[in-house]
Amino acid sequence: MNTNLISKENNIAKFTLVFTADEFEDAIVDAYKKNKDKFSIDGFRKGKAPRKIIENNYGEDIFYDEALNGLLNKAYPEAVVELDLEVVANPQLEVGEVKKGEDVTVTATVQLFPEVEVKNYKNLEVTKVATEVTDADVDADLERIQKSQARLETVEGRKTQDGDTVVIDFDGSIDGKHFDGGKAENFELKLGSGQFIPGFEDQLIGKDAGEEVEVRVTFPENYNAKDLAGKDALFETKIHEIKVEVLPEIDDDLASDVSEFETLAELKADVKKNLEKNAKDRDETQMKNELLDKLCEVNEVEVPIAMVEEEIDRMVNEMNQQLAHQGLSLDQYMQLLGQTIKDVRDGAREDAKKRVTMRILIRAVVAKEGIEATDAELEEELQKFAEQYGQSIEQVKKVMGEENLRFFAEDVKTRKAIDFMFDNAKLVEKKEEAEESK
Repeated sequence: MNTNLISKENNIAKFTLVFTADEFEDAIVDAYKKNKDKFSIDGFRKGKAPRKIIENNYGEDIFYDEALNGLLNKAYPEAVVELDLEVVANPQLEVGEVKKGEDVTVTATVQLFPEVEVKNYKNLEVTKVATEVTDADVDADLERIQKSQARLETVEGRKTQDGDTVVIDFDGSIDGKHFDGGKAENFELKLGSGQFIPGFEDQLIGKDAGEEVEVRVTFPENYNAKDLAGKDALFETKIHEIKVEVLPEIDDDLASDVSEFETLAELKADVKKNLEKNAKDRDETQMKNELLDKLCEVNEVEVPIAMVEEEIDRMVNEMNQQLAHQGLSLDQYMQLLGQTIKDVRDGAREDAKKRVTMRILIRAVVAKEGIEATDAELEEELQKFAEQYGQSIEQVKKVMGEENLRFFAEDVKTRKAIDFMFDNAKLVEKKEEAEESK
């Protein structure tokens, strides 16, 4: 196969892929072998008819499309890499005249990642953010640590209260018939947590250990299990124990239990240090997001529709994964909101366009400033990725392939470009603070 670049301008590239007659013939043979079982020819068992017989019955070109697809599936990606093209949409393919025994030429027209002239990316005004970590913030984090070390102790001689944890058996039924998932033994339920359907936990308040309670509830209309949604149910429930949360004292003992520090003072200092680092990271992220918004405001970019649609695909996939962690599918989510997939995509379109615009402009800054990813930076990026998935760098390189390693380099260059713009930005006080200082 030979590749020839015809033109490359206005973010459009045109090139040819020329397959030799022998390559095309080999592809036809492969197509015949893959598809011969699909043909029924009189006088031959299914899948046993010779290629010539099939071609005589169905036409000499019966395997041409399959053969070309097989060639293009391998050759097109190789051609894009060879010509160093960054394609952002499926190609438009034009197949020349196909004759057996002759070379086959395919002309591909592709849309490229836009090259734009970025301007005004230095000295962008960004609102200064500097969050102060207070003693109250430190105390709140220590309370969080304290609660993480809480233990449950059984109490006797009183009735259940909101906030108690009860150990219960329950068995649910609808119209006298028990249903799947409606039964459990020695289940720990915190009253007031909202873990169970509305009304269930409330009916267990003011009860004694050992008491049997008939809990009557109605499943919500939008309940995930459609066979239960909107139906009245009875849960025969027995309370075995009443437990309360006991918190440890915030002192040196707690500090030594939860950290490498021996004293509360040391733990406090470390908590404050971490809170300050997290606050600084959040502040910087907020300021960089504003910087990128400003970058888009001062630059007009014609965004390819194909890139926006691809970004929407990515956003919908992310949403699907997030919903899956919550036990929902995208279809269920859309049904709850009364939306269609078109509604979801349309709702994501503006944000997708903004993301693509930022990506195009950042890439332009990278090019204009000659920003590169060093070998050491790329190695560090690969190391992080490898550690995240419990693999070695060598395994990552093997799985990703050389052609995909450039994405790691792009991530490095993107971060460096944003840092460059941020370092050259003009930090300004919030307007209300500036007015107060006058």
